[in-house]
Amino acid sequence: MEDNAIKEYGTDERRNKITEILNKKGKVKVNQLSKMFGISEVTIRNDLAKLESMGMLERVHGGAVSTYRAYYRMSISERMKTNADEKRRIATEVASMLSDDDTLMISSGTTSLYVLEELKKLRNLTVVTNAIYFSQESANSRDLNIILLGGIVDPKDQLTYGDDVINQLKRYKADKFILSVDGVNCDDGISTYHYLDAEINRQMIARAKKTIVVADYTKIGRIGFAHISPLEDIDILITNKNINEDEIQEIKDRGVEVRLI
Repeated sequence: MEDNAIKEYGTDERRNKITEILNKKGKVKVNQLSKMFGISEVTIRNDLAKLESMGMLERVHGGAVSTYRAYYRMSISERMKTNADEKRRIATEVASMLSDDDTLMISSGTTSLYVLEELKKLRNLTVVTNAIYFSQESANSRDLNIILLGGIVDPKDQLTYGDDVINQLKRYKADKFILSVDGVNCDDGISTYHYLDAEINRQMIARAKKTIVVADYTKIGRIGFAHISPLEDIDILITNKNINEDEIQEIKDRGVEVRLI
């Protein structure tokens, strides 16, 4: 965020600028905006409240996050390009925590796809997933044994869901569950945009010895549409370094190991 204050902006111009910053960075902080525009934090909170009422953002403790509506209208290939560098670094860290012959459960999500690329460097992995594109992407890898859970197909997000998926999950146990989420919030826990996926994610948490949540920095503080579980249900969070220290400490206080990449 710019260091020098911008005091000449009118109310509408200032709110447009806040929206522009939010779309670029994914989140904003009240104190930073106050310094940037040279106005009180009360005025900034009023701006955020107005923008929230317009559906432009979602207020969280100390600031606001993008609603990401435009993001979820994108195709999977387009989403892959959003925060791609951050997702790659997270995926590399995940792979460093895995071993040959591991049995994994992996949720749908674009960060999970980057993880899949890293898994190709390991040997004899078994992966249980409801993400259809996993079976497509892993077709040429001899060391990835994909168990694709059958059910109702969501063609847009390329995943399966429903009672058949839940019933099949009961047959399997995993060493680790790699869970890509849309929101990590101290009060609301972890959440997802895919409401059809939430129950599947809960079942995978229950069936795995360890749950590793992967979320780029824009997801921290956010509350997604469908609640998955409280923070206490997960073991490790892997995210990016450009996160507010207070937010990270709150997550750690819930017993979660946090790895900043």
